[in-house]
Amino acid sequence: MRERISAANEYLASRPGIVGYVIRDRVGGGTFRNNNAGTRIWAASTMKLAMVVDLFTRADAGSITLSASDRDNIQRMLHSSDNDAADALWQRYSGAGQTMYNTDFAQYGMTDLRPQTDVPYWGLQKCTADDLDRLIVHALTALPEADTAYLVEQMQNVDPVQQWGVWGAGAAEEPGNKDGWSEEDTGWVINSVGFAGPGQRYTLAIMNSLGGAGGYDEGVETVTHVAALLLAGR
Repeated sequence: MRERISAANEYLASRPGIVGYVIRDRVGGGTFRNNNAGTRIWAASTMKLAMVVDLFTRADAGSITLSASDRDNIQRMLHSSDNDAADALWQRYSGAGQTMYNTDFAQYGMTDLRPQTDVPYWGLQKCTADDLDRLIVHALTALPEADTAYLVEQMQNVDPVQQWGVWGAGAAEEPGNKDGWSEEDTGWVINSVGFAGPGQRYTLAIMNSLGGAGGYDEGVETVTHVAALLLAGR
């Protein structure tokens, strides 16, 4: 893994923008964070994974009851990163001042997360690769078994629009991911968080803020190739 990390870092030195990543071996116990892992970057649609974790947590506690429509929206968010589904779930469950999700997100490890508007909204938040690392570990280890199994199955069967990023580990590693991409005021942001390997042994969170140095294609190429360097053939 040290050799893989060195290869990934050498590759990133030639790529556009700022890239923060965290790779974790949940069996061996090793974790590596690069120098930008604590840099806040627009989260984009990786927030949808955090929303699902929160909705499941609240439903399991009995504080909300998810309808069939809610569950359909959850599936659409995870599968194809559907924005309308996310909007519907945010509006229904964000509470007074739309703060309830953000109040909860820290429980799942997203302690660096900051909304970028006075009234929080899922699509206008910044977080760090460290946040996404802690989120995916929470999703795999702290939720009830049925919730985790559902997330794993959904993330392993995403729509082609999300088959990049951690997906770059390759089919043999049974990857799963939730990707996020958007063109913000600072330029394109391309993010991916997920897992690979037997029993979801490895997790990877990677965020690429390109600024004015590249676009969607360059960002997707970067995060996908980093995943391949770190995880393919593990």
